[in-house]
Amino acid sequence: MEQALATNIIGAMTNDLDSRLEFTIALARRAGELGMTFFREIDKLTIESKGHQDLVSNGDREVELFVRASLAKEYPQDGIVGEEHAPVKGTSGYTWVIDPIDGTANFVRGIPAWAVVIACVKDNTTVVGVVHEPSSGETFYARRGGGAFVNGRPLKASGAASISEGSIGVGFNNRTNARQIVPLVASIVDDGGVFFRNASGALMLAYVAAGRLIGYSEEHMNAWDCLAAMLMIEEAGGIVEPFNRGNVIENGTIAIAGGKGVFGKIRDMSASAYGLSAEGAVGSG
Repeated sequence: MEQALATNIIGAMTNDLDSRLEFTIALARRAGELGMTFFREIDKLTIESKGHQDLVSNGDREVELFVRASLAKEYPQDGIVGEEHAPVKGTSGYTWVIDPIDGTANFVRGIPAWAVVIACVKDNTTVVGVVHEPSSGETFYARRGGGAFVNGRPLKASGAASISEGSIGVGFNNRTNARQIVPLVASIVDDGGVFFRNASGALMLAYVAAGRLIGYSEEHMNAWDCLAAMLMIEEAGGIVEPFNRGNVIENGTIAIAGGKGVFGKIRDMSASAYGLSAEGAVGSG
């Protein structure tokens, strides 16, 4: 009896997450269409600066409002946290974490490397994640325990055994000492690797899940930039550094990820560059 009840509960939870994933994929694509209407007329955008190379446009804000309204209608008891508007507390235990346009610096300059990012979190664990890149038409997505995919094709993290076998995404921002990426980049190059940056952390992490990049490193990322794709990397067989700043939705986290064969090396290089001990890189600092 108890086993049957547990099986039914797990089945109901799985069905709920499948429904949430299907809804999120469709929503991200619709939000991407809205974003493209602004992207096609970038000369009409209103652009503001939030800091060093940290931009926001009216396109960002309008896309987030669209996503929030859709989520509130479909899941009215859920919480919502987004980059551009105030958080909404929920009562269901689920929280949606949104970046309406990740890669705004690209977006406002006409560079087609930006994405709509939506994650769903339950009890501090990401259960659904979607990264949609409107310019390419690629939608990366994952459900915890259900695998990771791009447009229906399974994702698989890199099987590289050495960092000389591929490129590593490197991110930086105005919340940390950007100069600390210099020794990281030097280490990557000295060891025969190549560094990669396209100004969208979510896309670069999604590329790690797809095996296009063998790894990624950034000293601090906000939750809306990284949670969705971190889930994809795990579901695609890669490794992601544990959150190191407590409540990840409020505080963000260090972001180190990679295929199993290179993750340890990328983690060690990152810890050295960021001035962390080996324990600090993987602990709960």
